[in-house]
Amino acid sequence: MIERATLLRRRHSHGVRIRPHHMQAAWHEVVREGDELAVDAPLADKSTIICRTGLLLLAGGSGAWRVRDAMNRVARVLGVVIHVDISLLAIECTCIEGHETFSEVVSLAASGVNTHRIWLMENYLREVETLGRELTVHGYHELLDVVEKAKGNYVPWQLGLASGCACGAFVFLLGGGPVEMLCATAGAGIGNFVRASMGRRKIGQFSGIACGVAAACVTYLLVLRLLGMAVPSALTHQAGYIGAMLFVIPGFPLITSGLDIAKLDMRSGIERLTFAVSVIVLATLVGWLVAEVVGLAPDDFQPLGLTPLTLTLLRLAMSFVGVYGFSVMFNSPAKMCATAGCIGAISNTLRLSLVDLPTLFPALGLSAGAPPEAAAFAGALCSGLLAAALGLHTSFPRISLTVPSIVIMVPGLYMYRAIYYMCVFDTVNMLSWATRAILIVAFLPVGLGVARTLTDTRWRHTS
Repeated sequence: MIERATLLRRRHSHGVRIRPHHMQAAWHEVVREGDELAVDAPLADKSTIICRTGLLLLAGGSGAWRVRDAMNRVARVLGVVIHVDISLLAIECTCIEGHETFSEVVSLAASGVNTHRIWLMENYLREVETLGRELTVHGYHELLDVVEKAKGNYVPWQLGLASGCACGAFVFLLGGGPVEMLCATAGAGIGNFVRASMGRRKIGQFSGIACGVAAACVTYLLVLRLLGMAVPSALTHQAGYIGAMLFVIPGFPLITSGLDIAKLDMRSGIERLTFAVSVIVLATLVGWLVAEVVGLAPDDFQPLGLTPLTLTLLRLAMSFVGVYGFSVMFNSPAKMCATAGCIGAISNTLRLSLVDLPTLFPALGLSAGAPPEAAAFAGALCSGLLAAALGLHTSFPRISLTVPSIVIMVPGLYMYRAIYYMCVFDTVNMLSWATRAILIVAFLPVGLGVARTLTDTRWRHTS
């Protein structure tokens, strides 16, 4: 026994990690009175139920307001008052019941998005508000087990296909033609397959993003070269490589950070924004580096020469495909993907049409269309209002419809060009593209926030 203990100490002294950095919580083992009705259970057991509820929503990508609202709904059923501080990966919660208080901190290993989990949590909350006073502590955890153990709806190759279709559609909406769309579809498909495969092996998020972007850009070039063997003019269509890497644009944290800041959840909002900016900077730097090595450049797209009617119809179709693909990447079920796709088709086509009013409707005699920033606000507002209307007929969480429908409005092209011009020391162009990207991104959550204020009573109130 002494020799074995000595051996174990030596292993530890040499830095051997016996357990993972983030350990899985054994929720069923920490409860004190598992078979007692939760409303009569010790405060520590109530706190565990409340914190686990918030943690599962946070793991699905929900913003701080929605997480806090869910925890409050459960706390009311259990007869507890809570004070909560929420960040990107952690929740600090103090529960108060009479003269007793209990504080608890729970955290995640990584940030992610899972709209199916958010939907399951909405169903769980409705069940808790209906039957919560009749459930035991173990009963609550069994309901939460169903949510936590729900498997993903898609495997890596399906996620790769979805991202390829989404980015191919994205390239068309940016002005690209069939060659750029085909190459971007292949590049984004391979890139997201690489990222998803690395994620399933628990490899760090930033490593997966870097490898995915590099794979996407290289694949775009390879497919372009293959096309060039048959059609030499295809080699002039290099601009679409930017579209091949847009699957990594962190639309969910970008949008939810703005919503959090609007609700004065500054800690969560700033951390989400910092995470999103970090992803964007990493992805664009890797994309620039690969482009420099292989000789790609972010040139302008060649005109397609489409009639206004054809362009509008294709924008409707491609917006639907793009939003559907991004929804799949967020693990939305097929019906939820289709619903978000319909919303995005209408709102994104509206946005693009406002920018191109002089071209689409020359009879109006306008010299210029709406500024892209104002058009982004209108598109996001439209998405929010449509989601509110459809919410009366579906049980889908609003965030699972609105955010995917406006992710396609995030100006990934502007962000990349800002970083590209920064890397080549073209300060004027860098500031121009960066400023426009920042303004568009800022107006997207503003549009959603206005729609939410108009249609959601709970959102309008501060408490």
